[in-house]
Amino acid sequence: MARARGAPAALIGLAAIAMALGGAGCGGDEGVAAGATVRVYVGANLCAEAQQALAGDGGEVGDVKLEAVCLRPAGRPGSLDLATVGANARRATQDSSAIAYLESKSPANRFAETIVEEAGIAFVLASSGEDAVRRVSQAVEEAGSGSLRDEVRKTLESE
Repeated sequence: MARARGAPAALIGLAAIAMALGGAGCGGDEGVAAGATVRVYVGANLCAEAQQALAGDGGEVGDVKLEAVCLRPAGRPGSLDLATVGANARRATQDSSAIAYLESKSPANRFAETIVEEAGIAFVLASSGEDAVRRVSQAVEEAGSGSLRDEVRKTLESE
């Protein structure tokens, strides 16, 4: 019987830990700690420019550091690998430090955008990685004290 009594207490303890960890990322209600690194997931064809744009100032934007994560190419010219599109989008959604997903115009966007936006991550279409990073950086600078992911998404959606 001691086990039956201890089990609910253990479950309550595990639930409390899970809730605390779940709210610790960029998607939580609190702001991001000064010096934290947040990630921007970038389509393969924009990534070199995005990384170069971030390298100029070390990726520092306000109190946080932006890091570009390059995504795998979603096919060869003229073909589209939907499995890769989905895997790229899910990779961003599984990262609690992800604040934006940057892509150039492509038929794959309608698939990736649905997945990314469901997680509350900003989906940004851009013609250059430099322009996309500039827009995200501006949104980070304008962010209030709430969830950085939510603040960036709201700012970029209102453009």
